[in-house]
Amino acid sequence: MRIVATLALVAVLSGCAVSSPFEATPEEAAAKSYVPEGPPKLTLFTMVNNTTGAGGHTALMVSGSQQVIFDPAGSFQHQLVAERGDVLYGISPAWVQAYKSAHARNSHHVVTQEIVVTPEQAEIALQLVQQNGAVAGAFCTRSTTAILRQVPGFESIEPTFYPVQLMEQIAARPGVVTDRYYEDDEGNVRDGIVPAEG
Repeated sequence: MRIVATLALVAVLSGCAVSSPFEATPEEAAAKSYVPEGPPKLTLFTMVNNTTGAGGHTALMVSGSQQVIFDPAGSFQHQLVAERGDVLYGISPAWVQAYKSAHARNSHHVVTQEIVVTPEQAEIALQLVQQNGAVAGAFCTRSTTAILRQVPGFESIEPTFYPVQLMEQIAARPGVVTDRYYEDDEGNVRDGIVPAEG
């Protein structure tokens, strides 16, 4: 029994792991809705190992009529953030920072790649992530590529299980704004989550 419990804990704390058992209702998710400022965008998050350069996790933020993070098989949880089907709701700028801070540590940094899209593209992406449902462990990048391939203008994205391969595909697109975020703390995703307001 102890071995099973240990394996379950390891799975929950890894970057691309299992989904949260705490599922928000549609009403709870709607109540947390955050409408972003600025143009509609898609933002790819890639967690990259500082030693090997390998990818550890992929997530996709959609900034359209509301701002959400599709965190497939992710470990980010907070009582103030509603999660439904691996979609995090109420993602204000403060929560974007909290999300990056939770994943950046001495072993990994976070690469963000922003792409300005049309309102139509953003809404299609929003519907796709909301309809996708929870993702099995280790399928974070594969599920993200499957969603992107259904967004007009992104059909050329090649399916892959590897976060860095998807990151490189996005980097080759015109107009991508890339940032790398580093922290030097130890610990895991949940250790890095701090309450955010706004």
